[in-house]
Amino acid sequence: MITVKNAAKAYDGQFVLEGVNWHINQGEWWGIIGPNGSGKSTLLHLISGTEKLTNGDISIQGKPISNYSRKELSRIVAVLQQDGVPQIHFPVRDVIEMGRFPYQDWLGREQQGYEEKDQLLNEIMSKLELDSIADRSVDELSGGQRQRVALGKVMAQEPQVLLLDEPTTYLDIRYQLQFMELVQKWRMDNGLTIIAVLHDLNLAAQFCDKLLVLKDGKAVSSGTPAEILTRDNIHSVFKVNPAIVAHPDSGVPQLLLKRKL
Repeated sequence: MITVKNAAKAYDGQFVLEGVNWHINQGEWWGIIGPNGSGKSTLLHLISGTEKLTNGDISIQGKPISNYSRKELSRIVAVLQQDGVPQIHFPVRDVIEMGRFPYQDWLGREQQGYEEKDQLLNEIMSKLELDSIADRSVDELSGGQRQRVALGKVMAQEPQVLLLDEPTTYLDIRYQLQFMELVQKWRMDNGLTIIAVLHDLNLAAQFCDKLLVLKDGKAVSSGTPAEILTRDNIHSVFKVNPAIVAHPDSGVPQLLLKRKL
């Protein structure tokens, strides 16, 4: 689905990402982890096409990303930022419908009819349990509700690849789990490919098939959560000494932090 070859990005001559090679198969869920400033979001922006490569190449479905038009790429790749949708004064259903932009002409018309579009939007609203607030303004919603609306908007985009940039940052633990499970259900139903920048390593271990570790702008390792989330690796990358235990349900590694004082 996605191939990254020797990808590099520099700002004012200073490289923030350099020499990254990576291959993502269709239907996989990859997590990108690493310290602050390691280039995680930059890599995501390069894959989304919102930033241009300084060196290297990124291809999606065998086609260089630079050869896609903005609208053409938006039919394949959707991006969800950590702040979801801003507190705008628009009804929930209208915001979700904005996700149909890649399929509209300059007059806002779609090739598929209104009935097909309305059916799609109704299904999304139902799946995300947003029917009861369809007419409420987004600026009246809680953070968890707005993030569900943001997810609905990218679902309406019908992408094949979903890029998540720290999507659970502002959510409490209930909404974090709910959000990740909604994404997982979407992936299972549609064969979605997911790449997520995550700071919560425990969530990453529970939901991601594989992890890519970035440090100082370079990819230092990749593999399954069990292979990556070891005591030695965590100390090498994050400079902490965690206790690592197996999750009682899934057996995936979970990190417990140790106090120094």
